[in-house]
Amino acid sequence: MQTIAEKPGRKINGFISLGILILLLFANAYLIYWMVVNEAPEGLWVEIPLLVYTILHMIGFFIVQPNEARVLVLFGRYAGSVRDPGFWWANPFMVKQHISLRIRNFNSDKIKVNDNHGNPIEIAAVVVWRVIDTAHALFDVEDFEQFVAIQSETAIRGLASEYPYDSQEEERSSLRGNPQEIAEHLQKELQTRLQVAGVEVTESRISHLAYAPEIAQAMLRRQQAQAIIAARRKIVEGAVGMVDDALRLLSEHNIVELDEEKKATMVNNLMVALVSESEAQPVINTGTLYQ
Repeated sequence: MQTIAEKPGRKINGFISLGILILLLFANAYLIYWMVVNEAPEGLWVEIPLLVYTILHMIGFFIVQPNEARVLVLFGRYAGSVRDPGFWWANPFMVKQHISLRIRNFNSDKIKVNDNHGNPIEIAAVVVWRVIDTAHALFDVEDFEQFVAIQSETAIRGLASEYPYDSQEEERSSLRGNPQEIAEHLQKELQTRLQVAGVEVTESRISHLAYAPEIAQAMLRRQQAQAIIAARRKIVEGAVGMVDDALRLLSEHNIVELDEEKKATMVNNLMVALVSESEAQPVINTGTLYQ
């Protein structure tokens, strides 16, 4: 496929051309007056071409707003782009097609797709983009706005299938657990896809992420169970550390000498008190541990 690179279009300051137009109008008026006064119809041979040129000259004016551009096409050939804001004049036979260079947002619909584990999820994203090459945008794709929409949804589907919704493995990335990494991956993928259309992706973010309704409740219970297990594991790790510190401090300060049986009893009592979800009830022992 032949691609067309953007190039600056030839233009003239509009106010200079406006001055020329005023002179042409005065010339037309004077020539008509001269023909009427002198009854000289042969002056039409000059007046008609001059009038036609004056009308064509009026068609050549155009205005470029900030962050906009005009793409100039002369008889089917690309003649350049005008990005400089202001009042300009160009060949009246040129088609001056308007294109916006402003930053735009594309909000995708909620897409239902399977994640890396095969679980059905709903995902949507917002893509911030702008046109940086007007020639590519107009001549290399049929409709660059529709192209952005279709390619964005395709990239979102591909992204969702590469990552799990959630992962208990710390070294593995997930859609929910690594939003920054996912956003960078999505932006890179979109930029590769949209470069052919002269589009720059400035930012991309996941705007909606959830399990599909048919498995949402089951996955919620699963997440709750995983959270409880992880919390209990942390509690046990902390309790073991506290028991170890207690035994070490008792030994270092010579507060009491504990044999293995007493240590086991103390560890059992401390672990029950620290790990139990209910408050520990003190028990006063008035006897001995030994029979």
